[in-house]
Amino acid sequence: MPGKRIAVIGAGVSGLGAIKICLEEGLEPTCFEGTNDIGGLWRYQVNSKEYIHPDYYKSATSNTSKEMTTYRDYPSPDRFPNYLHNSRIMEYLRMYAQHFDLTKHIRFLVHSVRKRSDFSCTDVLVETTGKQESYVFDGIMVCSGLHTEPILPLQNFPGINRFKGQYTHSCEYRSPEKFQGKKIIVVGIGNSGADLAIELSHVASQVYLSTRRGTILNKFYPTFLINRWAENKLNARFNHDVYGLLPKHRLLSHQATCGDDLPNHIISGRVLIKSDVREFTETSAIFGDGTEEDLDVVIFATGYTFSFPFLENNATVLDSQHSMFKFVFPPQLEKPTLAFIGILQPVGATIPTSELQSRWAMRVFKGMRIAKVFCCKTYVKLTFTVSEIYMDEIVSEIGAKPNLPSIFLWDPKLAIEIFFGPCTPYQYRLQGPGKWAGARRAILIRRERIIKPLRTRTLICDQPPSSVPFWLKSACAALLFVLTLVIIKG
Repeated sequence: MPGKRIAVIGAGVSGLGAIKICLEEGLEPTCFEGTNDIGGLWRYQVNSKEYIHPDYYKSATSNTSKEMTTYRDYPSPDRFPNYLHNSRIMEYLRMYAQHFDLTKHIRFLVHSVRKRSDFSCTDVLVETTGKQESYVFDGIMVCSGLHTEPILPLQNFPGINRFKGQYTHSCEYRSPEKFQGKKIIVVGIGNSGADLAIELSHVASQVYLSTRRGTILNKFYPTFLINRWAENKLNARFNHDVYGLLPKHRLLSHQATCGDDLPNHIISGRVLIKSDVREFTETSAIFGDGTEEDLDVVIFATGYTFSFPFLENNATVLDSQHSMFKFVFPPQLEKPTLAFIGILQPVGATIPTSELQSRWAMRVFKGMRIAKVFCCKTYVKLTFTVSEIYMDEIVSEIGAKPNLPSIFLWDPKLAIEIFFGPCTPYQYRLQGPGKWAGARRAILIRRERIIKPLRTRTLICDQPPSSVPFWLKSACAALLFVLTLVIIKG
């Protein structure tokens, strides 16, 4: 008997994972992609004839490590550097697609998607080179991404229309060459804003970075750390107040900016931090503190919003607050036949988070009951940012959360590594549905995989010491053993 037919919208990192999970669960996926290739925003294009969705600039590099930015049963090559340039991420995605033979399930250059009003099934209209085809599906997975439409709030910047220089959104930036010798202001201090300010400072005569609220610079800190402790640690690296970056918010209440190089560029004067722009003149910007600077170029790194044009703004699908049960299922539908995958901002990497969402959605499409939960109206409004706790919630829904006391009984070495190590994607493939035979080894050799790309010069030395003292590992192993006995007796 053929499996249920599932439509996947988008062939970026979330869409590719969704296709693979469909196949893993015995369903029949067809993916519809608006461009002529996979990769989504990670696919760098020098010149795009037609704007379809944002893509990264030439130098863009992931701010989450390769060990945390992988699909859970397909680690990236250990020869890859720990933080991947967009070209390496594209190489990894192509390897993933080839390994699981995903491309044959993708239809490129999609024209539109139509649906029945109740989503009991979904009609999809596809146009490729002038040809239209119609499909009917049992379920649909929206994997079009969180960053689909650039936000350019010109109405909030008086005088911008009389500014004689150039102004643009960061989504149009590709490389710094044409900005040689210019005076540039980057408005917004998210990840893109910090990256662009750093890169442009090497060619511009001066770069200003405007921020209303400040930011906290960090590669990644787990959310279980309390605000004060984590903020003290980050300020020990450099004082955010001295550098003009002290935020108005606490660390865990807003997405941190990942810009390790920014302090060096601030201290050398190549990037100057400014307050919010009050207004523009023909040749300058006047800031909230009353200061004024001459400018040639304004780059608005003011972020993105998302849109679902194929849903035709149907209020019966999503309400105005975009409420979703666990950020996946819209509550208005009578049957859970529509799932949103990767439409969130995890504190960490998108790939493992969206893959877990796909695993849960597949099981729901196959008949796993969640009706009782839906009746409780326990939905959340889409605020985007989620932590590792969210992944634990989703993996618990599918019965694949690792049982640490149980693992300690049959594999204490693995249990200790999970307890002390980071929350790597592989640990959610140790047990339950979707179990992967290589998960244990991937967890245990994590440290070696991190070190290998750094060993570009041959050295003869003893093995580096463990990052965790032996006595501490032993003490916690004993504690885990005691807890296991208590659970068994209980």
